[in-house]
Amino acid sequence: MKEVLILYYSHTGAVREMARLVARGVEGVPGCAARVRTVPRVFPAGHALAPAAGSPEPDAGPPPAELKDLEECIGIALGSPTRFGNMAAPMKHFWDSSGELWLKGRLAGKPAAVFTSTATLHGGQETTLVSMMLPLLHHGMIIVGIPNTEPDLTTTASGGTPYGASHHGGGAGGRPITEPERKLCIVLGRRLAEIALKLAG
Repeated sequence: MKEVLILYYSHTGAVREMARLVARGVEGVPGCAARVRTVPRVFPAGHALAPAAGSPEPDAGPPPAELKDLEECIGIALGSPTRFGNMAAPMKHFWDSSGELWLKGRLAGKPAAVFTSTATLHGGQETTLVSMMLPLLHHGMIIVGIPNTEPDLTTTASGGTPYGASHHGGGAGGRPITEPERKLCIVLGRRLAEIALKLAG
């Protein structure tokens, strides 16, 4: 069984729910399993470390990611809420620590996909998705998006972009994931897994 890494940071829980849906898409592909991981919160010097992002207790939720997870999986789906049109600091901090893998070309040729949630519909979904693509491209990864052949992509009035799955979470993060957003998360996971299996031979 080949594994696809679902790596996310979540603050209100929306991205965590999206990660579950992307994982569902991955696991709908025969021969593929999802390895779900998160990244820890980051704080200024002098502040105590917190449990894994999106987890109310230290032992709740998926374990924090390690660099070996990136190496061991045949593909990666990356999820983060937006922070002023960019990925959240904890996710960027994790990728900033991946220089050793970059030097050795460990991720080159692997497929990757991205997903995000924003408080407002025009709160930077597409720029956040592109910001997450940048370190992946530097690692030599192959970006997997969502084509317009998916009907929900062209009819959704909520989230959903060709760059990756997205969700309009509302100001307090309480807006539920809509049916088109849900379907597009699953589609993204399935496409990533199918392409990853082909590239892995």
